[in-house]
Parts: sequence; C-alpha cells; structure tokens
Amino acid sequence: MDLNKHMSERAPAREAEGRLAVAVRLPVRIVVLVLVVPVRLLWDVLVAGGALLNRAVLRPLGRGLAVLGRVLVVTPLNWCVRWIVVPLGRGTLWTLKGLWSGCAWLLRVLVAVPAKWLYGAVLTPLGHGLARAADGAGVGLLWLIRVLVVVPVAWLWTWVLAPVGKAVGYVLVKGARGIGIGLYWTLRVLLYYPALGLWRWLLAPVGRGLAVVGREVADAVGHAWRIAGRISRAVGRFLGGLLRLLLVGPAVRFYRAVCVPVGHAVRDTLWRPAARLAREAGRAARQALGTVRDTARQTRADIRRAFSGARRERVAVAVPATAREPVTGPTAGPTAGPTAGPVAGPARVGAPGDGRLGDPLAPAATSAPVPRPVPLSGPGEGVPGDGVAGGPRGTGSGPREPGGDPRRTLGSSTTALTKD
Repeated sequence: MDLNKHMSERAPAREAEGRLAVAVRLPVRIVVLVLVVPVRLLWDVLVAGGALLNRAVLRPLGRGLAVLGRVLVVTPLNWCVRWIVVPLGRGTLWTLKGLWSGCAWLLRVLVAVPAKWLYGAVLTPLGHGLARAADGAGVGLLWLIRVLVVVPVAWLWTWVLAPVGKAVGYVLVKGARGIGIGLYWTLRVLLYYPALGLWRWLLAPVGRGLAVVGREVADAVGHAWRIAGRISRAVGRFLGGLLRLLLVGPAVRFYRAVCVPVGHAVRDTLWRPAARLAREAGRAARQALGTVRDTARQTRADIRRAFSGARRERVAVAVPATAREPVTGPTAGPTAGPTAGPVAGPARVGAPGDGRLGDPLAPAATSAPVPRPVPLSGPGEGVPGDGVAGGPRGTGSGPREPGGDPRRTLGSSTTALTKD
C-alpha cells in the first residue's frame, strides 16, 4: 500500500475546500444576517410576550382551573368513589363470592361426584380391556407394515433414489457455479465500475462542496443569530430608554412634584382633621351611650329595690375627730373600759364618689388626722359587705343610723342616705 499516494490525493482536496469556504463565507454571512435579524427580533418579541402571558394569564388561569377542577371533579369523584363505588363493589364482591360458592357446590354435587364414579366404575375397566385387545392387534399390524412398506421403501432409496439424486445434484451445483461467476463479472463490469467512477469523480466532489457550503451556512446562521441577539438587545434598550425618557420620567416627576405635595396637603388639612373629629365624635357617642346605659341600669336597680323592698347597701366612712361622739350603753364595743380610749361615734353614710360629707374620696374638712373606720353597730353586728368583725359578711343586721332626716339622692353609681 502506497500511503504517499493517498496523502497527495487528499491535499489538493483540502486546499480546494479551504478556497471554497473562504470564497463563500463572507457573502453567505451577510445574506444570512440580513435574513436572520428580523426573525430574531420577532423571536425575542414572542419570547417576551409569551413570558408575560404565562406570568399574567396562564399561571393564574391554571391555578383557578386547578382549584375549580379540584372542587368540581376531584372532590365529588372522591366522595362518589368512597361512599358509592367502594360499598357497591364490596357488596357485589360478596354477592359474587356467595354465587361462586353455590355454583362450586352444585358442580361438585352434580358433576364431579358422578364423573368420578363413572370414571372409576365404568371407564377404567373398559379402557383396560380395550388396551389388552389393542396390544394383540398392534403386534400383527406392525409386522404387516414392516414387510409390505418399510423393506421395499428402504431398498428403493438405497439402490435407485440416492444415486440419481447425487448425479443430479453434482450437475446442478456445477452449472449454478458457472452461471454465478458469469453474472458476477457481468454485473461488475456493467454496474460496479461505472458507479464507482461516478461516485469518485462526480458525487464525492459535489458532496464535499455541498458539505462545505452547508457548514458555512450553519456557521453563518449561528453567528447571525448571536449578532441579531445583540442587535435585538440594543434595540430593546433603546426603546426602553425612549419609553423611560418620554413616559416614565415625566410621570415620576409629576408624581413627586405634584401628586405627593397635593396628597400631603389633603392628608394634613382634610383627612387627619376629619379622622380626628370622627374619633372624638365616636368617643363622645360612646361616653354618652355609657352614661345612658349606667343611668338606665341604676334606674332599673332603684325600681327593683322600690318594689322588692331590698335593704340598701351602706358604706362605713371615717369622720373628723371633732365630730366624734362617745358611745355608751349596750352599743359599746368589747374594747370599752377604764383604760380604753375614746370611741368614735357613728359615721356619716353617703354615696361613694359624690363629694358629700362622709365621702372617703372627698378631701378632709380639717387638718386633724383621719382615724380608722368604725362599725355602725355594736358587737355581733356589722355593715354588710365591709368585712368588720361581728356578724357574718353581707347580713346587714345592724340598726339604722340615728339622727337626721334621711333623704334619697342619686349619686354617681348608688343610691345612699345622707344627713343634712
């Protein structure tokens, strides 16, 4: 094999291929760039529109359809399968099991048992008898077939058919071989050599040229697609800047220079005062409603006490030292004695919080120290609800306060007795 011959044949082909590529490359790239730029622009627009459509329409629509399908299809179907199809299938399965058990029992009773009895009692003895009879007949039949058929056929094959077949096969093999050699050379001369010459001198060069052109076109399309992408990006940025310059910038400046001050002025001059007035009106209305509610509650309580005769609750308060009176007689407490100090007299009772005499919340009339509260009754009695020793809490079994004409007054929260 001569390797230098093949190398010398391939070098001009590569050189010709390189010249063809250089000659075709620049025009093809220019033409392809002109054709691909509009396609790339359209493609970028379609991609951006598709992304916007997917984000703004298709995804929410898909989520809505998914929720709708879950509500209208999946949940009813699940409920139907769980509460209708499954119990019905189980009932049908149990019914089929019962039917199969009944049919199996009927087949066993009506078919299997009689068939077993028939096979064991009738068919087995009959088969045994027929087998013994067939054994004798079969021996005689085999001897006749051997004598009348097998021996003559073997002699005919050995002495007639085998020699004739060998002779015919030899003749056919030799004839077929000669015919095959003739056809081979005929086809080789008439078809193979012309096809080889056509491929080597016409189709292969044309194919190489087309491959070079196709490769250059593919490379040109790739380069043009990338360049068109850059052009499309530049066009998009230009249009975005133009849109920002003509619409977005003025809109932002108008918002910052006009809308924001106007909105702040409206908020400071109208909205906040109106909201403050509304809050104050609501607070006043709530207070008025609360006052009306308390007054109505107190009125109902007074009416209930007037009709039911319930004892009014009294509050023990301290009085100044100048108003104390000694307590004598059976009303004196257990601390009265020779060494005991003065005992405070009866305290004035008033409505808590009304500012009258006896109000623990009112300022003292004098600068004297305020003593501790004392009960209004003797030992064994106490003011209901005050927790003072002597009597159960809340019994209210002490005598009323003597002196003065009691009169009914409407205080802030209770009705109390006061002295003039």
